[in-house]
Amino acid sequence: MLNLIRVFIKVIETGSFSKAGVVLNMAPSSVARNIDNLEQELEATLIKRSTRKLTLTEDGEQFLEGAEKLLAQADQLKASINQSNKEPEGTLRISVFESFGRQIVSPLLPEFLERYPKIKIEIDLDNHMIDLNKENIDLGIRIGRPADSSLRARKLLTNKTWLCASPSYLKNNKPLNKPEDLLDHNCIILNQGRQRTHWHFKKDTNQIKVPVQGNLSSKGGTPLLEAAINGGGVVQMSQWMMLDLINENKLTLCLPDWEALLHEDTSGEVYGVYLGNKYLRPALRVFIDFLVEKIEERLKRLRALYEK
Repeated sequence: MLNLIRVFIKVIETGSFSKAGVVLNMAPSSVARNIDNLEQELEATLIKRSTRKLTLTEDGEQFLEGAEKLLAQADQLKASINQSNKEPEGTLRISVFESFGRQIVSPLLPEFLERYPKIKIEIDLDNHMIDLNKENIDLGIRIGRPADSSLRARKLLTNKTWLCASPSYLKNNKPLNKPEDLLDHNCIILNQGRQRTHWHFKKDTNQIKVPVQGNLSSKGGTPLLEAAINGGGVVQMSQWMMLDLINENKLTLCLPDWEALLHEDTSGEVYGVYLGNKYLRPALRVFIDFLVEKIEERLKRLRALYEK
């Protein structure tokens, strides 16, 4: 039926059987037979024929709308199957927020590029939100699922946040035994554009919101981690950023009995976001699969070291 639908759409586009025949390299009589066969298949009249013009019936208008979508989906599906059998190639343009890109994504790129030698990567470490509909970006890596319905998202990891400080800071400052004790500490803070920052904590049924303040803030996590390592204060940051540093005894986990949250109900998952109006290029598909596989492997390995 797909071939019959293609002939039908071409007839509507050109306005006549003869003009459609020229485009399709078919005799006008063959075009007419295709339309007759389609109408018999559907048991409906799609086109009113006259010597002067062709006019869609009500059934024809309804069918045309669905037929165009059906053909587009069929063409996309065919393209995706054809591409899946090809070796991934081409340039991938990736935008990822700074700390995740530096610590997690960038170290994985040599292995990926060795596995797929026909792929090239352009990576931009940027904490600003990128509009994938306007920018020439294949994949954006951000915290949180996008609200834009034209985008698709793949979860790269479930985020957890920890409260940490350096051993030297904890030795030289007041004890930190409960969330409220943070009021007596210098808290180095992710700048989220708010006048007042609160850190959230959960333990069983208890939920606590603590207003925190300090002498250093940043939109990116790297400056805060460097400050925390060097005794600058208490930091709340993603687990994936601090596991290495804890294993190296550069940071100490604080309040381990409490679940720390950046926001009241979540710490924010990390997603790979891409345009959803077409099938994935093979290069993009294998890169996302690779990230999911390797990030999970890395975090499992680091957690195992921490739990020893």
